[in-house]
Amino acid sequence: MSAPHVVLNQHNGTEENRLRPPRFSDFTGQPKTVERLQIMVGAARKRGDALNHILLSGPPGLGKTTLAHILGHEMGVQVHVTSGPVIEKAADLAGLLTNLAENDILFIDEMHRLPKTVEEYLFSAMEDFCIDVMIDQGPNARSVRLSLPKFTLLGATTRSGLLSAPLRSRFTLQTRLHYYTKEDLRSIVLRSAALLDIAMDEGGASEIASRSRGTPRIANNLIAFTRDFAQQKGEKIISRDVARQALAVLDIDENGLDELDKRILFVLAHQFQGKPTGLHTLAIAVGEEADTLSEVHEPFLIQEGYLQRTPQGRQLAPRGWQVLKLQADVQSWFAL
Repeated sequence: MSAPHVVLNQHNGTEENRLRPPRFSDFTGQPKTVERLQIMVGAARKRGDALNHILLSGPPGLGKTTLAHILGHEMGVQVHVTSGPVIEKAADLAGLLTNLAENDILFIDEMHRLPKTVEEYLFSAMEDFCIDVMIDQGPNARSVRLSLPKFTLLGATTRSGLLSAPLRSRFTLQTRLHYYTKEDLRSIVLRSAALLDIAMDEGGASEIASRSRGTPRIANNLIAFTRDFAQQKGEKIISRDVARQALAVLDIDENGLDELDKRILFVLAHQFQGKPTGLHTLAIAVGEEADTLSEVHEPFLIQEGYLQRTPQGRQLAPRGWQVLKLQADVQSWFAL
């Protein structure tokens, strides 16, 4: 049985991998999660044992995959990376598990998208380090138990509520990653700029950090575009002014709101006159998929106080009204 889509923790020289911190000491932010993981790593190394199973949850781009590679580095083991959607049947999972070495880490991203039948096969693998596989079909069918090396299952999900309760309960540690502070993001921006040999001052870093929606992945994407903008304009250093000009091209304002964020706020305030609006109705009004609104845009808008969910639907929060009142060109948003 072959393992579907397995990537070991080997860096391939891409910018994304160059920017990933290799150790806990290089990782910025998420202090509670990092402390919990360091405790587990320290104890496992003293015992000479595998890490207990860990579930990381939270919005995309906050460092779940990065932490998986850090855990592999700190433990001195291989990290085998796959994702929930590509594990379609139990045989796929069996192929992954039987290719693991002792104490290795199996990292499953988007774990909430695992088929339920595959989830059930994980129960015995996580608890007893064995898996039952059916051989042949019909009258000749029989179950064969395969022993597995002791391994660590590291799951990552943006929607932990979609995991079944029996699966969640088998993780020793369940920890959630939160949006980063602007101070932490500024440190990340400066570190990334240094690794990419980009000349950037404190003002430029602060400007990018403040518009990154609390997400390192977005910050690194903005760094790349700002670098291209500066090179195209002949600027030798990314200052606050250069960063502002570059981000204006992307329609990202000083609050980190992008074009679709502004459209959402405008539609709720003007088209629906501030009344609660259902997700699918709002999605049709702004011309975007409902899943995109609920998974990409709403978490930031809600956490920052622009939007709120009510039993009747989505509604502008006080800060959302304030942003609309402060913008002189609000009518132009809907025309974007």
